[in-house]
Amino acid sequence: MASSPLRFDGKVALVTGAGNGLGKAYALEFAARGASVVVNDLGGNISGTGSGSRAADKVVDEIRAKGGKAVANYDSVELGEKLVQTALDNFGRIDIVVNNAGILRDKSFVRIKDEDWDIIQRVHLRGTFQVTRAAWPHMRKQGYGRIIMVTSAAGIYGNFGQANYSAAKLGIVGLANTLSIEGRKNNILVNTIAPIAGSRLTETVMTKEMVDALKPEYVSPIVVFLSHDSCQDTGGLFEVGAGFFAKLRWQRTEGVLLREANEILDAEKVRDNWDRITDFNKVTYPESIRDSMGKIMQLSGEMMEAEKAALDAAKTKDPVAMAKAYRAPAQEYTYTERDAMLYALGVGVSTRQPDHLKFLFELADDFSVIPSFGVIPAFGCLLESTGKIPGIKIDPTKILHGEQYLELYKPLPRSGKLTSTFRVADVMDKKSGALLLYNIETVDEKGEKVAFNQFSTFVVGAGNFGGPKTSKEATPLVDTPSRAPDAFMEEKTSVDQAALYRLSGDSNPLHIDPSFAAMGGFKTPILHGLCTFGHSVRHVMASFANNDMELFKAVKVRFVKPVLPGQTLRTEMWKDGNRILFRTKVMETNDIVISGAYIDLHKAPSTKTETQSAVNLKSTALFEMMAEQAKSSPEMSKKVNAIFQWNIKQNGEIAAVWTMDMKANEVYPGKPRSGAAECTLTLTDDTFMDMVSGKLDGQRAFLSGKLKVEGQIMLAQKLSSILPTSKM
Repeated sequence: MASSPLRFDGKVALVTGAGNGLGKAYALEFAARGASVVVNDLGGNISGTGSGSRAADKVVDEIRAKGGKAVANYDSVELGEKLVQTALDNFGRIDIVVNNAGILRDKSFVRIKDEDWDIIQRVHLRGTFQVTRAAWPHMRKQGYGRIIMVTSAAGIYGNFGQANYSAAKLGIVGLANTLSIEGRKNNILVNTIAPIAGSRLTETVMTKEMVDALKPEYVSPIVVFLSHDSCQDTGGLFEVGAGFFAKLRWQRTEGVLLREANEILDAEKVRDNWDRITDFNKVTYPESIRDSMGKIMQLSGEMMEAEKAALDAAKTKDPVAMAKAYRAPAQEYTYTERDAMLYALGVGVSTRQPDHLKFLFELADDFSVIPSFGVIPAFGCLLESTGKIPGIKIDPTKILHGEQYLELYKPLPRSGKLTSTFRVADVMDKKSGALLLYNIETVDEKGEKVAFNQFSTFVVGAGNFGGPKTSKEATPLVDTPSRAPDAFMEEKTSVDQAALYRLSGDSNPLHIDPSFAAMGGFKTPILHGLCTFGHSVRHVMASFANNDMELFKAVKVRFVKPVLPGQTLRTEMWKDGNRILFRTKVMETNDIVISGAYIDLHKAPSTKTETQSAVNLKSTALFEMMAEQAKSSPEMSKKVNAIFQWNIKQNGEIAAVWTMDMKANEVYPGKPRSGAAECTLTLTDDTFMDMVSGKLDGQRAFLSGKLKVEGQIMLAQKLSSILPTSKM
């Protein structure tokens, strides 16, 4: 569909330097679209000397010959009032100003004379100011104005031999930025272009072939659009030329706060952190002075409070008070779906699992971030602050992660920018070491709470300072029930699990470098405690929340022993209302590695989720009988070495799920606890009973659509040895 043309009927445009090149192209285009045009040109040469009327008159004649409206003006742009008055005298108003006029005095810096510097500033920067200032009150009065400033790549980036020109052109950008702010309330919009086109000015720095190829007509379209009523952009900076159009913006590194409470900031700290200061892997895009100064002022305020609190604590000489008074700068963490998927892989999600797409495929309708990912933004904040806490001497090689609490105030977004703030909640004296509690609050870009983490770390050898032994700040653990677990899940970790998990931010060499692990007293690198934590959270959510991550509220764990990559984790779970108690073991050693743990859900699991056998189905009794048979007949696994999942439907919905794990010789309610089902069978309760009673042949059930088989279909034939009356 053809869009409506951009018209300027009734509008008056003033174009400076319009006798040639770009200015001429702008003037002709405005006139062709119905505008009344003031064609300004001093008529001098490119160095700013001489004058004449011929250049402007020729453009005016061309416009009039085509039926347009135009008048000429021959004044210098330094006489801005005269240019604007020409528009008012002839057309009664001024709507658009294009500050295009310019000259060149190119010389290397050592050869520039005062007059070379001054004339460039007068024509470009002062001339732009004078013309714009003259038009400004008329635009304010009528509540409308469009101003186009013209800068140059030399001003934005610099260029050898153009120090005077570069300074003036970047000055124009600064002028435009401020006027865009001041003019917005009066509908005066100001934008800046950096054009590249064949003209008298570019002939000095381009070959003739290039000048001929870069037509001014390839630039004028953006000037027309930025000047039109329909364009509401202001404060923009655009590079244009040869039909190419692009917008520029400022980019700033994430930066680093080097100042610490009551400590001297010196040049050596800047030198030692230069790579971080100049690292553009993480950036921000400030668009205003508020964006520029906001973070600095915020950090400054926080530091002033921290210094005061530290001084007050120091007066008491209380190490606990000194530590609790410490305030670390807020830490920003930006992530995408890719980071969430990488984390999912790091905590054991595999394409072998039935629900893997919701964690590993960003286009999945139910794509979700695993709740335990909430520790990642906070962990970076912890790393930045450890070792800087006053009052307690912390040796980073002697830190043990004791406990972890995570609470989510809302589901983690699939991507976002989060900010975490750190404080020492308490310090306890355990004689053999110090137990530190760190509270970390995480908020989103709107300032809304996303997560709360409490890290509990034990620092060996930092005790005996006379501090308290307990703390009310600590989030309590729970006792593990003595009864058999209601559910369990086993999962073998990969030998590369630690290498994969560390890519999410915990780069401690203890988990990858054998020599460093040996220094810590380990024969091989160990798995991150938070990696085991992530596996356990997955197991609970799969077993009791059907992998609905929105049901997650909070989790608390104690880390007991390390895990080696490649070992098998077994998470044992007990349901207690909305709370799922759990502990995690290593199958190869039977060692408990996580204890006293629980996950709180927003609502209690449904009957279907917690105990599939509780549903009133005729098939339930038969599955329970087969479960007992599997325990007493280990030879069954030799006949059928496969994992089957049965989805039993009632009233059109899945009412129960049963697993026949013939590799482990187990039959139990729920989805497979270890690995994925190799063959999944879906059918109604009645169809299942008809098949096992011999009323319905399994093959006929499949061909008629009553039985749906997914995965390795041929494995279903082996079920006849378990369901003897059914011919699969």
